[in-house]
Amino acid sequence: MLLMDIDRTLRELAADPFAPVDLAELNLHLAADHYPNLDVPVYLAQLDELAEEARHRLRGDLEQRTAAFAEFLFDECGFSGNTDEYYDPRNSFLNEVLDRRLGLPIALSILAIGVGERCGLRVVGVGLPGHFVAKAVSGCENEVLFDPFHGGRILDEVGVEELIESVTGQPFHAHEDSLAATPPGLVAQRMLNNLKATLLKAGDFSRAARVIRRLMQLMPADPTQRRDLGVSLIRAGQCGPAIQHLTAYLEMAPTAEDAAAARQFLREARKQVAMWN
Repeated sequence: MLLMDIDRTLRELAADPFAPVDLAELNLHLAADHYPNLDVPVYLAQLDELAEEARHRLRGDLEQRTAAFAEFLFDECGFSGNTDEYYDPRNSFLNEVLDRRLGLPIALSILAIGVGERCGLRVVGVGLPGHFVAKAVSGCENEVLFDPFHGGRILDEVGVEELIESVTGQPFHAHEDSLAATPPGLVAQRMLNNLKATLLKAGDFSRAARVIRRLMQLMPADPTQRRDLGVSLIRAGQCGPAIQHLTAYLEMAPTAEDAAAARQFLREARKQVAMWN
C-alpha cells in the first residue's frame, strides 16, 4: 500500500485548498504526530471493512441511500458525538474515533467521508458556524445533508437553521452558499484549529506546538501561527526555538496590535536562553 506523504499533501493543500485528498488518511497521518506507534494501514483497513459492509445497504434514491448509510454507521456501528467530554483531544483523531466510537462533529464527518468514498457514496463536509455536518451528493440528484454528531439524522434547510441557532444562540439563514461543500484544505485547517484550541485550553503546550507546526504548513502566510508557536514553545520550556518564530512574527506583522506583547515574549525567551549559556 502506497501511503500519503503528509508533508507534500499539506503543501499541495496550502497551494490549492480544493486539491483532492483522502481526508480520512490525512487525519490519520496527522494523528501519528501524537501517536508515534500508530499503524495507519491498520486503520485504513478498518475503513475498508466498514465500507464493504455499508455497500450492500445502499439501495434506492440518494436520500434512501444516505439514510441507510447513516443508520449503518451511527446506529448499527454505534459511532456518536462525545457530548460528555466534548473537549477531549481524542475526539479529533480518527484512530481514536474508530477505537472508541466517539468523536467531534468534524471527525465523525471525516469518518463518513472516508467510508462513503470507499463504498460508492460521495460524501463531503459542510462547515457551519459552530458545527460541522456532512452531505451526500450525486450529479443527478439533490444533495442530502446529515449530522454525524447527532446520530446521522437527515437535515433539511429548516433543520440546519434550528441546529445552528441551538448551537450558537444566533439566527442562521441556510442558503446554497452556506451549505456548500467545504474544500479539503479548509476542512484540515478547521480540524487542526479545533485541536489547537483544545490543547491550549488544557495547557498542553508541547502537543499544541505540534499542531501549530502543521497549521503553518497549511497556512504559511498566516503570521499568527508563528506567534502562537513561539508562545507555546516558551510555555513548553523550549525558549530557544521560540526566538526564531517570534522574530519571524514581528517581521511579518510589525504593526500588529499585539506586537508589544510579542516583543515582551521575545525578550523573555532571549533572557532565558542567555541564562542557560
